[in-house]
Amino acid sequence: MPSGERSGTLNASRSEGRVRWTELLNREYAAAVVLVCFGVWLHAADGLFVATMLPTIIPEIGGEAFVSWTVVLYEIGSIVAAASSGLLTLKFGIKRPMIMAAAIFACGCFASALAPNMAVMLAGRALQGAGGGGLVAMSFVAVAVLFPARLVVRAIAAIAALWGTSAFLGPLFGSLFVTHSDWRFGFAFFGAKACLLICWIALAPRINERERVEKVERRFPLMRLMLLCVAVLLVAVAGLEFDAFTTPALLAAGTAALAGFLVLDGRREDNRLLPAMVYDIRRPANLTLALIFLLHLATTGLITYGPFLLLAIHGSDVITAGYAIACVSVGWTVSAILVSGAPESRDLIFISAGVALVAISVPGLLYSVQYGPVWLIFLFATLEGTGQGTSRAFLIRRAILFAGPDDRERISAAMPTLARLGYALGAAISGILANSAGFSAEVDPIQATRVARFVFLGGLPFAALALVALAFLLSAAGGARTGCQR
Repeated sequence: MPSGERSGTLNASRSEGRVRWTELLNREYAAAVVLVCFGVWLHAADGLFVATMLPTIIPEIGGEAFVSWTVVLYEIGSIVAAASSGLLTLKFGIKRPMIMAAAIFACGCFASALAPNMAVMLAGRALQGAGGGGLVAMSFVAVAVLFPARLVVRAIAAIAALWGTSAFLGPLFGSLFVTHSDWRFGFAFFGAKACLLICWIALAPRINERERVEKVERRFPLMRLMLLCVAVLLVAVAGLEFDAFTTPALLAAGTAALAGFLVLDGRREDNRLLPAMVYDIRRPANLTLALIFLLHLATTGLITYGPFLLLAIHGSDVITAGYAIACVSVGWTVSAILVSGAPESRDLIFISAGVALVAISVPGLLYSVQYGPVWLIFLFATLEGTGQGTSRAFLIRRAILFAGPDDRERISAAMPTLARLGYALGAAISGILANSAGFSAEVDPIQATRVARFVFLGGLPFAALALVALAFLLSAAGGARTGCQR
């Protein structure tokens, strides 16, 4: 072959292998890109948006004992929605379930906007969690269904970039509504955007073209999901008012309900939610799941009580408190993008680095939230997010490699469920610790410092357990490698 032809062939091959943004952002895929990004945006921005506004909401409607429930019920709704999404999209395609999820989210926003008291606010948050969690889960399903394999990585990158953007815009919108308008209009604003998404899904011409609908025979695991929700709620109820008898009893009942869920789920084969024997830490795949669960369990104090504590202890304004939480999302997004191209041989290195960064951030926030300065809180919040983003993709890949062929799909589906469960239980435990320390909406700086100490001390045992699980994982991986060499 002449050199000119060979050079042209090589250049064509390279061009063919390179995926350009213009292949994704064009008329053919524009509707699908807007669909997945808009759905993720509503969910990603909502949490930070509400966390930023909560210190203003609570004095008006009351219910400071239920602050942690705004996270707990949101995450419970997300867990149920994520578990339902796979079956719904298989049975009905993408369009109808996403419209339903967006409608539920909109109803939750409007309910919170009109809330006269904390009970209605919490109902709205549960609906927002169900709708937002469903939108995210189905957005990732949509990526696999609506785009060819060649464009999937670019679509995921677009979602990651949008998630990071929401970390900036969520607190900004929250502070703008609190400062220049009213927090109720903030919820209405997000509800209106959900209605806009409904119109987009209904009218976009190309969204339905690649839908694949299957006949689904599996029954929906309603009873097990209810048991899981009851387990989290029992722990949350334990934190409403600290009592030497009632609180331990409710914690024991919540633990028993969670154990019952794991046992019942492990006995099912047709519609099991988690991998078999998920509680058996002798299995390396389960250690990766345990790490994801523990890392989320250890780090809920900042998003649950951070804005209140920054305002009360350090006199920060609303937007500064919101951006302290946003640093977690920014660190997560940036680090995830930076390490995404690493080879499989470096999985354990990035997992170890990520877990170590999260473990360092927990005592770092314990100190900095109490004593400052505020820039140090930003630093440790960013460190927490960087650790999560550095380790997450490699934990997922390592779990899939460790899993047996029958459990790979369940392993993949279990990870977001366990992450949400970690956040929900972590928020419930933070509520117990904060209320036992005397948390209130009008807490003074001295009492707020005590609340901060209790809340962030609660994350230390779970961070320590994460380090133990990491040590077991490294040992198991080393043993597997030695066995392969032999």
